[in-house]
Formats: sequence, C-alpha cells, structure tokens
Amino acid sequence: MRELRRTSILHVDMDAFFVSVELRTRPELKGKPVIVGFPVDRSVVLSASYEARALGVKSAMPMANAMRMCPNAVIIEPRHSLYYEVSAQLMGIFESITELVEPLSVDEAFLDVGGAIRRLGPPLQIGRLIRRRVESELGITASVGIAANKFVAKIASTRCKPDGLLLIEEGQTVAYLHSLPVNALWGVGAKTADVLARLGIRTVADVAATPLSSLKKVLGASGEHVHRLSMGLDPRPVTPTRLEKSIGSEETFAIDTPDDALLHRELLRLSHRTASRLRTAGMLARTIALKLRYADFSTISRSKTMHTPVDSAQMIYQVASQLLASLGERPMSVRLVGVRAEQLEPAEHTSLQLSFDRRDDNWRAAEQALDRVIERFGSKTVLPATLLEPHAQPDGPGPTLASKSPRMPSGVSFRTADNKLS
Repeated sequence: MRELRRTSILHVDMDAFFVSVELRTRPELKGKPVIVGFPVDRSVVLSASYEARALGVKSAMPMANAMRMCPNAVIIEPRHSLYYEVSAQLMGIFESITELVEPLSVDEAFLDVGGAIRRLGPPLQIGRLIRRRVESELGITASVGIAANKFVAKIASTRCKPDGLLLIEEGQTVAYLHSLPVNALWGVGAKTADVLARLGIRTVADVAATPLSSLKKVLGASGEHVHRLSMGLDPRPVTPTRLEKSIGSEETFAIDTPDDALLHRELLRLSHRTASRLRTAGMLARTIALKLRYADFSTISRSKTMHTPVDSAQMIYQVASQLLASLGERPMSVRLVGVRAEQLEPAEHTSLQLSFDRRDDNWRAAEQALDRVIERFGSKTVLPATLLEPHAQPDGPGPTLASKSPRMPSGVSFRTADNKLS
C-alpha cells in the first residue's frame, strides 16, 4: 500500500474540451477539422480538434491565421454556459473519487488518490475508472497522467494525448524526464530554450548535468527551479480549490468604436453571459467590475461593491452602465469591453435581501426561466429583445452595429431568435 501511494498523483485533462462537447450533438463532424471560436479577424481560437491541430491550428491563435491554415475547418461559435455545466459534472466525477481535487481550469485538474486506494484499487486502476466514467457519463474523452508528483503527472498526461493513460513509476521518473527535450520543463518557453541551446543545453538530462551555479548565471532565480524539475523534484501537494475568485466575460470589437449605444448593448450581452455563468456555478457576486481598453491599448477598470450579492444580468448591467457613465467623456475609441463578477459566495449559503420593489425578483425569475429554456433548446433560442436586431448574431462575438435601444425595457421582455414569440 505504501508503495502504491508513492505514485498517487493524477493529472486529468480533457481532449479538445470545447470541441469534444460540441461534437456530442454533431457526431457527423468527428474526424474533421473543427474550430471553436468566433469567425472574425480579431477573435482567437478557443479550441481545435486534433485534425485541425495537425494542420497547425492552436488554441489562442488569431482566428484569421487559423482560417488561412485550415480553410476547410468547420467553425462553431462557443457556448460557454454549456462548457461550464459540463465542467461542473466533470469535477463532480473527480470529487466522487477523492476529496483532494485541485482544478486548474474548466477541463483539467490534479487529484491525489492516495486515500482512495483501499476503496478503488491502485492508481492505474483509478485512472482507468475515471476515463471510463468521463466517456460514459459525459460523452467526451480524457487523458490521464499518473506519477509521484504534480509536475511529472502533468508531463505524463501531455505525452499520452489524446485519449491516453500513462503511469510513470517513482523509480522511473528521472530516467523518463531525461529523455525529454528541455522545453518539457515548466518555465522553459521558446526564449529560455534558445538561451539554453546556445550553451549546448537541449535536453532535460543536459539541465540536470549543468552545475546549479551556471544555471543561475543564465536564468537568474529561476535557475534553481528548473534544476529541481530536471531531477523530478516537485514537493507541492494537491490543494483543493473551493471557490472561483471571479467570473466574467469580455469582447474585442471588430472595429474600434466610439459608439455609446453599441457599448451599452455589448455590456448587456456580457452581463447576461456573466450572470448565466454565476447561476450555473451556484454563486452570487458582491462586486461588479468594468474593464475598458482603448484603441491605444491603454486599459482602465472600475468596480462597485453592493450591500446585497447578485446573480441577475439586469442588476449586473445596471451597475456596469453606472461605472461606464462614471468615466465621463472617453478620450478615444474603445477596442475591448468586459464585465466581471467578483467577491463570489455560494448562493445556497447566502440570503438575498427582500425588496419592496418586485421588479428585482421579476428579473431573477425571468432569467432563471431563460436558463431552463436555453438548457433545453440551446443558447440562441431566447434572448433579451434588445439584443435581437436585423443582421446581428444573437450569440455572436459582439455587435458591429449600434442599437437603437441600448438599455433594457422596464418590463421583462424576451423574444425568440426567429421573432415568433414575445
């Protein structure tokens, strides 16, 4: 049992997560190049299928570059609320295995399964169990790396992608690491690799053989960190993360805009995205922050903390609009606008203050009903009427035309994307 616990750290990473979630309802696209992102020049790739990656497409790459590299790719616009819903289910699977779960993002986490070995078997068996459950319950695939520490487990999961499982025993750790190129080490990017290459250091084994004093001269304080990793040393424990620190959304306009109505309309769209994610996560926010980036890339932010926490898009929009107004006359056109909910707390542990004005409750009830409709029929089925305009995409990357009615009407008003219901 003690020997098994020496290699009980798992890194579980979904394979092309956003794409995989989308292909559950579009199986005809399996085996084809698929990109999740908004098809506009200034947007970026959020996720790419392995067929698209084989042609050079990478996450965070400008969409314009990706579409030139892979002109036949199918572009799917993202549905963030769906991804967060699947992520919550994924984390639920992990937490049913062990209490020691450290999420890194919506689609990956470290797990310490040392305490689950008596109940579920050796780490390798637990890794297989997790992969089976993820595929059978969520319809997507996961790659699992198993090792004695977090750094090596992360390397293992990366090296066995996609849809793989790799165990690196404690006694094999150094030999395995020394077979890898130097950029396998955390903190060694392209520039650092170039610096090391000029010294003849091209592999992890080369790093380990280099005196620590020499590495410090070249890399500074990070030299010791890199040297420790080259020997497979990473003492950090798996630390469970209890709460998200913030939830938000932001958009870059296709063309820098001075249009106040357009900014308000985009604030409304972002407020709905943020509120939906709050409700999906079961969280409320006490602070709302506004982010604005101008054409010269200068960025400013403003925030407001409220007495009562919120998860309503209308309340978030009202605060964001007040923050925008507080900036006064803008010195130049706006490149990016963002809304963020901060100081989060679980909704189940928070009492919402009752209001004599029923409109606040009406907004929350309407948005909760909207959540249920979207869950059943998709994110473009029902939207606030203000966001539905000719030639505007209801769930797209952001409007390019100014709205005639930048603010939400005083009553609760929603309309279907085809305008058949109001």
